[in-house]
Amino acid sequence: MTEESSNETAATARTENRSANNSPTAWYKRVGPGLITACVVIGPGSIMTSSKIGANDGYAMLWVVVVSVAFMMVYMTLGAKLGAVAAEAPGDLIRKKAGSWLAIMVGIGVFFISAAFQSGNNIGVAAAFEAFVDNKIVVTVMVVMFNALAISFLYLFKDMYRTLEKLMMTFVGLMLASFAVNLISLKPSVGGMLKGFTPSLGTSGEMLPVLGLVGTTFVITAAFYQAYLVRQKGWKKEDLKSGLVDARVGSVIMFLITLMLMSTAAAAFYSPGGPTVTLKNPVAVATALEETFGASAKIIFCLGLFSAAYSSFLVNSMIGGFMAADGLGLGSRPTDTGPRLMTTAALLTGMFVGVAVLIFDFDRTPTIIFAQAMTVVAAPLVAGVLLWLTSSPDVMGENVNGPGTIAFAGLGLVMLVAMAAKTAFVDLPKKVDDYLHPAPVTALSEGIKTPVTANVSIARASRIFEAQN
Repeated sequence: MTEESSNETAATARTENRSANNSPTAWYKRVGPGLITACVVIGPGSIMTSSKIGANDGYAMLWVVVVSVAFMMVYMTLGAKLGAVAAEAPGDLIRKKAGSWLAIMVGIGVFFISAAFQSGNNIGVAAAFEAFVDNKIVVTVMVVMFNALAISFLYLFKDMYRTLEKLMMTFVGLMLASFAVNLISLKPSVGGMLKGFTPSLGTSGEMLPVLGLVGTTFVITAAFYQAYLVRQKGWKKEDLKSGLVDARVGSVIMFLITLMLMSTAAAAFYSPGGPTVTLKNPVAVATALEETFGASAKIIFCLGLFSAAYSSFLVNSMIGGFMAADGLGLGSRPTDTGPRLMTTAALLTGMFVGVAVLIFDFDRTPTIIFAQAMTVVAAPLVAGVLLWLTSSPDVMGENVNGPGTIAFAGLGLVMLVAMAAKTAFVDLPKKVDDYLHPAPVTALSEGIKTPVTANVSIARASRIFEAQN
């Protein structure tokens, strides 16, 4: 038996016992794709955004997490339905119904977003190491080694999905445990947390920060990738009812981790009426926790940071690689050469940019500007295509979206368009202006704002994580 034929039977082998007794697999055995999606959503960027909002707004914005997770859960459900019910891969369906141009546009758009932001995941992994290793060369070598490990993962395992699922479950467990320990030790205000679920605009009184926070959890490309993951796991139409619980489990995990991150920052740093707290990178959160609560707080937080960074690091590249290969007609299965090569390309692109930042202080702001410009087009497009496919009777049959699902998913699409507009007309012009006309920045030292003149290219860690959010 060849390697490819052996690999191709992996997903169907997972359903042989079910087929033998003609009964669906229990729902808890279906859990997996949603956990993997939660891992890619909780990355260095979302850690920074959640921590900054918690530090400056306290618990006031917790309600936004509920809204964004609700939209994410709906679109994850749509992705899972598409993967379980449709007879063909998403790229093939798009080509058949609309033509190759749309399939290519979706695939390439997602690939460029993933590849550009992959360097941020490399820096996130490096940040966790730099908290304990004060040697730039050693940290860079470790980052390269972890990239090599990720690439080898694509080619060495016969059942890539099963290995990925077990690995991501481990990372999810580490994140939940690490962030929960820190939060409990800080003894947050339960009353303040409950009050935070009442809608408000926080201390800024503006809507733009709300849209920014929604964007950290409502990641439409990850939701679409559910269609690929459930096919790899071996879902069938008869498993759909119990298997959709997986999307809810993944959504709850996203909610809990984001809730813990915001609440940790609120309990540790928030001071009503106090100065604005500036957190330049995820390690700044860990360092601040260490100064107040001891070395163990820093170690525990960095363990969670590494788990978030490396899990997002791996799955983000697979989203770009698999969806690009599918869009180009190069295959959509883990056994196909196309997805593996495109995923490798995403990993190497992120690694080269990340290493250039670490060693040469390379200014990657242009790559972030490019990625955000692609997001303006690709995010609403991906959501629209997913909603369209799952609302098509010729694709979904009796599992086509109902009016309620279409209405709520449509509201989510409107939210994505609003976030795209924010990026296009607020974030991008500001980033371009800051890049072309570097200005003095303000650093927070011991609770006092102290002007510090620095070129943008010098503030490497700050630029990387603030550019992504």
